[in-house]
Amino acid sequence: MSPWLARQQMQPERQGDHRSAFQRDKARVLHSAAFRRLQAKTQVLGVGVNDFHRTRLTHSLEAAQIGHGIASQLRQKYPQQSHALDLNDNLIETLCLAHDIGHPPFGHGGEMALNYMMRKHGGFEGNGQTFRIVTKLEPYTPDAGMNLCRRTLLGLVKYPNYQSQLLITRPTTERLQDWQPAKGLFDDDKDVFDWLLSPLEAEDKALFCSFAPHNAQLAKTRFKSFDCSIMELADDIAYSIHDLEDAIVTGIVSQDSFIEEVANPISQLDIVWLSQNIQHLAIKLFSQAHYDRKDAIGALVNAFITAVEIGTTDNQFKHPLLANNAQLPSGFSQALDEFKAYVYRWVIRQSDVQRMEFKGQQLVMALFEAFSSDPMRLLPENTKQRWLKGQAQGQEQRVIADYISGMTDEFASRLYGQLFLPRNIQT
Repeated sequence: MSPWLARQQMQPERQGDHRSAFQRDKARVLHSAAFRRLQAKTQVLGVGVNDFHRTRLTHSLEAAQIGHGIASQLRQKYPQQSHALDLNDNLIETLCLAHDIGHPPFGHGGEMALNYMMRKHGGFEGNGQTFRIVTKLEPYTPDAGMNLCRRTLLGLVKYPNYQSQLLITRPTTERLQDWQPAKGLFDDDKDVFDWLLSPLEAEDKALFCSFAPHNAQLAKTRFKSFDCSIMELADDIAYSIHDLEDAIVTGIVSQDSFIEEVANPISQLDIVWLSQNIQHLAIKLFSQAHYDRKDAIGALVNAFITAVEIGTTDNQFKHPLLANNAQLPSGFSQALDEFKAYVYRWVIRQSDVQRMEFKGQQLVMALFEAFSSDPMRLLPENTKQRWLKGQAQGQEQRVIADYISGMTDEFASRLYGQLFLPRNIQT
């Protein structure tokens, strides 16, 4: 058996179960509590603001569909290379479905709040938490999480190094916006990461884990695996195009600003088909007829999916899963960046979203302080037992971060009310 199909704990196959390893992995993600909780976690706009916008669950489902489309396109364009890389639809869908399960309540605001509270205990970052959930926390097995196969785990590691290695300098203020997390894994999970990379040659391992300065405070890893590159493209397309639809429908963005900041720049880029059609698509995106908007969204998503290519990451890599990545041609990559920047400026940075983010951050920090101050009194029984075990290993604060990051927005808000608001004293 290929070492990339191995699991942390080998389990006997059930009688009559003829599924592939990746089909089993997909089922484990779909049936996990961590995946179900995505239905009540913020994507961009707060859960509960209205019944149209996307949650992290619907975003992940859309990403999975786009990932499937990218895989199909690559098989058409690069049949021999796709076969050599053993490109698998179930694997790509599994990665897209699972990529966000580590993100805490209240989006990236909650992530920054937890990173601040964990600043002396190894930090916090959503992708690192995803790795922790699938390898340790989700109770499919006693202590191996979902026990996914090695190649699936490799595809989920977007940033293959540790937060401690990627932090250049600590912020000198307590302003939460300064506590952007280093994107990486936790030192607490070194044992599993070592196991994951064990089939690689030493040179490949070192290059794969290499990093470079991202800004004055943080470094960023340079490489990701072939499967992960498809997942990340699918994630970016879903975020940039589908989340834009939420902003249009809810009236956050205007046609004039979209044409000025997205359509006009893309028109000047000389991108095949897209530059010639973006102005017409802009009109359809803001049409009062829903089918026009849907048609424009579908056309944009299709344009990016069909543009994806397979390129070489670094000629020094020996393993094909590291030497090859899915990527967009430079023009399409620039166009996607225009969409991403527009959504960031007009949606994520708008005051209502920022106020909700601030509120969520205060709530997360208050919960963390409460549980840290009296864990044996306030934690639920199963988490209490994990806390005692973590205490023996010097990881008790990590257990509290695990507990809070697994909460939905609504559960965290309700728990805050029970602990801090007088009117909830009888709840």
